[in-house]
Amino acid sequence: MQEVNLKEKYLKFFESKGHKIIPSAPLIPENDPTCLFNSAGMQPLVPYLKGQPHPLGTRLTDVQKCVRLTDLDEIGDKTHHTFFEMLGNWSLGDYFKKEAISWSFEFLTKVLNIPVEKLAVTVFEGDETIPKDEEAANIWKSLGIPEERISYLDKDNNFWIAGEEGPCGTDTEIFYWRSNDPVPKKHDPKDERWVEIWNNVFMQYEKHPDGTITNLPKKNVDTGMGVERTVAILEGVDDNYLTSIWKDIIDNIVKMSQTTYEENPKSIRIIADHIRTAVFIAADDSGIKPSNTDQGYILRRLIRRMIRHAKKIGIDLESGFERTLAEMIIEKYKDYYPELTKNKEVVLDVLTNELKKFNRTLEKGLKEFEKMVTHLQGNRMDKDLAFKLYDTYGFPLELTVELAHEKGIEVDEEGFAQKFKEHQEKSRAGSEQKFKGGLSGNGEMETKYHTATHLLNAALKIVVNKDVHQKGSNITPERMRFDFTCDHKLTEEEKKKAEDLVNEWIKEALPVTVEEMKKEDALKSGAECMFIEKYPDMVTVYSIGNVSKELCGGPHVKNTSELGHFVIKKEEASSAGVRRIKAILK
Repeated sequence: MQEVNLKEKYLKFFESKGHKIIPSAPLIPENDPTCLFNSAGMQPLVPYLKGQPHPLGTRLTDVQKCVRLTDLDEIGDKTHHTFFEMLGNWSLGDYFKKEAISWSFEFLTKVLNIPVEKLAVTVFEGDETIPKDEEAANIWKSLGIPEERISYLDKDNNFWIAGEEGPCGTDTEIFYWRSNDPVPKKHDPKDERWVEIWNNVFMQYEKHPDGTITNLPKKNVDTGMGVERTVAILEGVDDNYLTSIWKDIIDNIVKMSQTTYEENPKSIRIIADHIRTAVFIAADDSGIKPSNTDQGYILRRLIRRMIRHAKKIGIDLESGFERTLAEMIIEKYKDYYPELTKNKEVVLDVLTNELKKFNRTLEKGLKEFEKMVTHLQGNRMDKDLAFKLYDTYGFPLELTVELAHEKGIEVDEEGFAQKFKEHQEKSRAGSEQKFKGGLSGNGEMETKYHTATHLLNAALKIVVNKDVHQKGSNITPERMRFDFTCDHKLTEEEKKKAEDLVNEWIKEALPVTVEEMKKEDALKSGAECMFIEKYPDMVTVYSIGNVSKELCGGPHVKNTSELGHFVIKKEEASSAGVRRIKAILK
């Protein structure tokens, strides 16, 4: 398959350039509290981009699984996906612009055999604080990219920073002419037939809280190339869903439905995209289940949207279609992501249970609709009623309109659209806080809370039982949230004991030490970790006195005395067999 070939070629190529291959991190970030999912290859590498040494050295490459929800409303078109795979290579204070640009050009033109005449690039045009990136432009020219195919763009297009402050830098993006029309001599950034295929980010500056920008002591390179888009280019199609990645899934959806791809491309793409993303989220070792908060809410939303579109195109919801499609996805990706096989039954149960629940909700919604209709004044349904059906019962507008028209009732579609837009803006404003990600979310308090999670984990092993394991954490500057395996609600006595133990260790001023060792040696030494398969052969191990020893990427304080006073605020259920503690440091 083209996607497998692409991934193997990419990793092999960068391995030949001295890069170590690292495994994909889980979808649910372990150490980044600022986002719900890993949405870029660089996110799991934040501590190392900030200067912490990586156990495998300064040149790394991988295929990272990502979920990005900022484009959720675009799903159904030819190019957007919620789950995607990102190819990446990194330099941690090692090589810089010349090597990064030359290697990306070599891979595209020599390994993938993409014609040079179909490529164009963009570089940073410069501003009052950072000069025009003539260095990158000159490297491109030396490789054979003509002047008229190099566009100089502003900070919105060719400058990268995660958040308001921190490491940042210019970037250079590579574009491919995805059209059968003759390739124009000059690159026009506004012409959508030029499609971005690769991005090289050069982190050489640091932006400070007062807005000033200084040079970083070490320069990093962070690159990314999307598998789905690149495969579409290699296979010569302008619709990502017509590539070999999707063919068997799409064919099966068409077979199960009463339609064709040409008749209903949007619904079929949504079903294919959302079932794949749901499978990967449900298979993550953090144990995410459909719920009304955070990752669980996203999982529920994706599954229900997929079901609605399946119903719309005539798929029998009691046929087990969701299990059939999920099994195909698991089979397709299992060699790269072993958690799919390990958690297969969990995935299938999540999908089927949510389908059954939503079916019941649909029935309630239909009853609510009938009630609304009997109380209508006239033959027009207002925006509030239509939106209630959407928001409470998951009815898409088109379903409400269809049901209403059967009874000769008009629906205020314009009013609904306005209300829906307001709802989206509120959701987006809230989710932007969750999806920022990047290098800005590891301040002093986050570092303290991260260290405190290790102490709490150790305390629970003593208070509850030795088989307690961390299942996830979420940290903000104000509090920590810690999920752990446990089959019962903690008693007041257990909570008090755990709290007292953590505070005892804080008072003991235990040193926090770090060492690098082989993964097998770390495990033999008793070090614990949340997702063993994500770690490379060489690992970083943090020890807190003789109390805690865990594989971890950091960051941590130097001594427990820095933490202050630990207080458990709440203990509650997270999901089946998993409890959740919320705590603060005073």
